[in-house]
Amino acid sequence: MKRLTVLMLMMGLLSASVVLDTAQAQTSRDAEIAAKSRAKVAKIGVGQNAKVEVKLRDESRIKGYVNEVHQDSFTVVERETGVSRSVVYADAMDVKRSGGGLSTRSWAIIGAAAAGAIVTWIVVKPAICDGGAQTRGIC
Repeated sequence: MKRLTVLMLMMGLLSASVVLDTAQAQTSRDAEIAAKSRAKVAKIGVGQNAKVEVKLRDESRIKGYVNEVHQDSFTVVERETGVSRSVVYADAMDVKRSGGGLSTRSWAIIGAAAAGAIVTWIVVKPAICDGGAQTRGIC
């Protein structure tokens, strides 16, 4: 009888420690998610130009702009409906800037590459091809 009691007690303690470790890991994961979300919202900013797309824990998404930022949450005004929704940082699995397309830097790189290709075609090709007399390569 004592062995059975000790065995049951050991199994109970073992299962309790596993549950407590899981709960502690979940809490630290929630804190990490909240910190990342808070940093992303701070980087995006507040106002109608601070357009965001927020993916929540329940896999739903909110598209709109950040209206207010608080210690534990932020408010998003939805684009289509104009409804304000308060989002707790720990519930926001992913926060990213939405819209806008390519950045100014990307457009500058694309423009420089296009200009280089045009200059090469107009200036370099005639110099290499000798006025069209050659029939090999790019000529």
